Amino acid sequence: MERSLALTIESLQAYGPLYRHWVVAYSGGKDSTLVVTLVAYLIASGVIQAPESLTVLYADTRMELPPLQAAALLVLGELQKRGVTTRVVLPPLDERFFVYMFGRGVPPPKNRFRWCTPQIKVEPMEAALADLRQAYGEKFLMLTGVRIGESAARDQRIALSCSKDGAECGQGWFQMKTPEAVADVLAPCLHWRVCHVWDWLTFHAPHYGFSTQAIAEVYGGDEKEEINARTGCIGCNLASKDVALETVLRLPQWQYLAPLKGLRPLYAELLKPHYRLRKDGTDRCKDGRLAANPMRMGPLTMEARRYGLSQVLDMQTHVNVGAVQLGQPCIDLINTEEHARILALIEANIWPERWTGREIRADVLIPQVVADGIVQPLLYELEGGVL
Repeated sequence: MERSLALTIESLQAYGPLYRHWVVAYSGGKDSTLVVTLVAYLIASGVIQAPESLTVLYADTRMELPPLQAAALLVLGELQKRGVTTRVVLPPLDERFFVYMFGRGVPPPKNRFRWCTPQIKVEPMEAALADLRQAYGEKFLMLTGVRIGESAARDQRIALSCSKDGAECGQGWFQMKTPEAVADVLAPCLHWRVCHVWDWLTFHAPHYGFSTQAIAEVYGGDEKEEINARTGCIGCNLASKDVALETVLRLPQWQYLAPLKGLRPLYAELLKPHYRLRKDGTDRCKDGRLAANPMRMGPLTMEARRYGLSQVLDMQTHVNVGAVQLGQPCIDLINTEEHARILALIEANIWPERWTGREIRADVLIPQVVADGIVQPLLYELEGGVL
């Protein structure tokens, strides 16, 4: 670990002085928590030269695991006391997860329609970074928690990018962009092993005044099979298994979150045809050509949107009843503002682009139309046309 720490210090000493402003993209996970607390400590202890400004941007997707969100907000408060500027970055109201799903009718994300990550996390952070670039009038240094061993795909990208376009990974992973770019990027803890990360979060960071032990607990504590697990949104239906939530529920103080296990089955249910609308085979592109999938399934019906909303609110209520009884933090998957906005969008009959709400329900049997316009008629007519 001493060598890992030394390399991080060398990295920040080499590249940090080239920029007047530093920004940390903070997700609340273990690696970005390592970066924000380590950088704050190294500056406070005089080991590295402080920039003119250090800003931490916390990406609040509104879908984070409650223990991680609580720990992240606690760390932000501790950073503020040390003079670090912090900012919580939220998606616009209409683009938040449940507002977009139940208010506009967009079905739950899936691997071939993964609308959630860019919309509730990436794009809001990019907008916040662009605002800082405009305010500073120059490029800044963005620090990230990217680390080798966290993702095989990411490791491959790192290997391919080393020594290309100004990038190098001997001291962290430094990526120099064009002069007009928002920021150059440095991953100062690229080389840290996961055991070093846990040592820092469990022992060193708390010793220096940061409340990071809870983060290690969320990731699985001392259970070696869980300790390197990656976390994501609550009940993420894009993962084969919600390991993060299952790990949290094994901790006695968080077992009241068990009703959230109903999110994944709810998303799976809402993807079924009888909850959605379908094009009837006449859908065409702007140039007049028949659409590639002229009978594609689309948005949630109004009934499905109201049903899904009621189910999430019911889970939220059950969790918060348990929270009050135990003196634990309550959750607001759908807060008052979002609830009101969902109801307003439903009342206004809002639908996704190129959908009107007058389409047929997706479980209604009609002749099949394929991309070249060939029609396959029904062999049998069912009463009402419903399967």
